Amino acid sequence: MDMVSTLAVIGTGIMGAPIARNAEKAGFTVTAWNRSREKLAGFKATETPAEAAAGADATILMLSDGPTCDHLLYEDGEHGPAVLSAMRPGSRLVVMSSIPVETARGQAERAQAVGIGYLDAPVSGGEKGAIEATLAIMAGGTQSDFDAMAPVFRAMGRPTYVGPAGSGQLAKLANQMIVGNTIATVAEALILAAKGGADPAAVREALLGGFADSTILKLHGQRMVDGDWTPGGMSRYQLKDLRTAMGFAKSLGLDLPVTELTTQLFEDTVAHGDSDKDHSAVYLELMRRNGA
Repeated sequence: MDMVSTLAVIGTGIMGAPIARNAEKAGFTVTAWNRSREKLAGFKATETPAEAAAGADATILMLSDGPTCDHLLYEDGEHGPAVLSAMRPGSRLVVMSSIPVETARGQAERAQAVGIGYLDAPVSGGEKGAIEATLAIMAGGTQSDFDAMAPVFRAMGRPTYVGPAGSGQLAKLANQMIVGNTIATVAEALILAAKGGADPAAVREALLGGFADSTILKLHGQRMVDGDWTPGGMSRYQLKDLRTAMGFAKSLGLDLPVTELTTQLFEDTVAHGDSDKDHSAVYLELMRRNGA
């Protein structure tokens, strides 16, 4: 197993910046690139993503979606040369973005064809988990590539090997279904409490530690009580993942009515101008539906 000591981190936004910092704290040498240059403050930065990837044992992508990842990986453009063609054979490509399963499988094939290892390794835990290095990391690819990257992942959180390429994205879709559906249910419950005459903050407090307790009740329930929509995970990204989950479910002939309803709730949340608010802002959509 080749040891990984140098990393390129492509995308230093809400999630990418803290994972890069935690990798540096763990002793890995990090070179970074981001489209918005102001988000590279404090990092050893390059002018193009290809330049960052060229000298790295592993290149990590933490970008907004599958098309953005593919564009940087395969196409020359305003960002400079394509990243995949700049990577050296024997290095590893790790896509930590949330992307479709089929996109991850296609990336794995193209990487492996030029002698580059591949992992799709999406995460859960939001900005807080990224900062505190407590992310759940779901990795798909080969066991040997996972073993090589495991020390890097442990600097960021708790990694789990799920299976072959694409499996990490399947796990993330399952995660995002649970997250989206639970956020919507917590929002409905707190609205019911408030409309029924109870103090929603007190109801939330009463439920903590019981069978309905969850990270979402703790963190997002508090956001709803406080009216704090500062994004940890944006509503538009939650919607993107729910759309991806529903599309993949339909390709398998599955009927997932709960997630279908939640997806529509997030469609309306985004359509009504709350796209860049935290995904707990689905609460606002439910309030709108109830005349508030």
